[in-house]
Amino acid sequence: MEILKLKDDHIKLGQALKAANLVESGSMAKLVIQEGQVKVNGETEVQRGKKLYDGDVVSFENETIKIVK
Repeated sequence: MEILKLKDDHIKLGQALKAANLVESGSMAKLVIQEGQVKVNGETEVQRGKKLYDGDVVSFENETIKIVK
């Protein structure tokens, strides 16, 4: 599990995927999110702008990211 440390109160889902190097670009993040390939806290998420906060867990292609403050 990779840890992604927040600089602010939250980070958007698309930005988190890119920051963790799980996707190469914002457009790729948009695509995989819209296709339902990304889960946030175990639930499929289709909103690229979904705000992630301390304690949220993102899963994509056998990779897991934990958001920490």
